[in-house]
Amino acid sequence: MFAALQSEAGQKLLETYQIDTSKTDSIVLYSEANGLSIKSSAALKIAKHLGFPRNLMVVFFIVPTFIRNLVYDYVAKNRYKWYGKKDECMIPTPELKQKFLQ
Repeated sequence: MFAALQSEAGQKLLETYQIDTSKTDSIVLYSEANGLSIKSSAALKIAKHLGFPRNLMVVFFIVPTFIRNLVYDYVAKNRYKWYGKKDECMIPTPELKQKFLQ
């Protein structure tokens, strides 16, 4: 399930784990079984559950976290320049809405 960091669930998570959003403007992945992951670790853990060939990205776990996060930050900084930015927000389908906590 998903939640925006600005939502009640997101704010509770940030408070519980004392995450400073001025220093971490990134993806945050939480599960009861595996705890908290941010940036490249979160993205790779999500990729593990995607179909082939995206799930092969887990091989990058062999790269030290600080190097992965440098690459992650570089891609995040340039993603709109490379892939563009939409002028309108997507309206989620009812099926997609069910995947959000709030």
